[in-house]
Amino acid sequence: MGESVEGKKVLVTGASSGIGAALAEALAAKGAVVGICARRKARLEETLKRCREHSPESRMWVADLSDPVQTDELAGFAMAELGGVDILVNNAGIPKRRHVTKLDMKTVDEVMAINYSSPVRLTLSLLPQMLERDSGLIVNVASVAATLSSPGESAYDASKAALAVFSEAMAIDLWETGVEVMVVYPGLFDTELFSLPDNDPPVAGLEPQPVAELVDAVMEGITSGARQVYAPAWFLEIAKGKFENLEGFLSGAAAFLKEQREKA
Repeated sequence: MGESVEGKKVLVTGASSGIGAALAEALAAKGAVVGICARRKARLEETLKRCREHSPESRMWVADLSDPVQTDELAGFAMAELGGVDILVNNAGIPKRRHVTKLDMKTVDEVMAINYSSPVRLTLSLLPQMLERDSGLIVNVASVAATLSSPGESAYDASKAALAVFSEAMAIDLWETGVEVMVVYPGLFDTELFSLPDNDPPVAGLEPQPVAELVDAVMEGITSGARQVYAPAWFLEIAKGKFENLEGFLSGAAAFLKEQREKA
């Protein structure tokens, strides 16, 4: 069941830029007290300033969520300084676009640590206080790559798929409680995620969408009590088509990639 975020205490990870920053600002604008974290202090301070224009009690913590110790510390800071967390938004993530023939286990482990292990660790740390109140919402930002198996991103795809499936299983485990889970599947949005160094360029052919479109979809999902949010929404139909005809999906994706390479 959905509800207003006004007065809620919200923790948003990966909030120094992009989706996390935009979500934090939107939540603050709707009256939430927002706690934000990221690795880049200066960028995080900019986000916090914008949040405090709407929600003066909002605060920030600099944390590297690839480090389990810092992840545990973040949970403690949020509990102590926010007085609890009503909504947890696990957004922090890294891409590492790399052809599977160029992939190594060090990269796979790095991606899984941030994209899967850290949100799970943070969730398990904050879940008991939600269960004690018998209320709460966990928003896990996955990716359409979790269901559409984006080529050249196998490590990223797998990490987001793991997060999505963990979320669904958790939702079933918590079904009889007041704690709900929502999974977000963003497509290609205009963030720096697609221009980071040490990543292959994204596949051509799709234009990035404005981040505001995703924020609107997530905010609507929170207030309506949605279990999943695809943005843009039409990606859900592509995901359904994949499960109905995997061979056709894989061969079509391979043909599309070949066409893009020939155009380059």
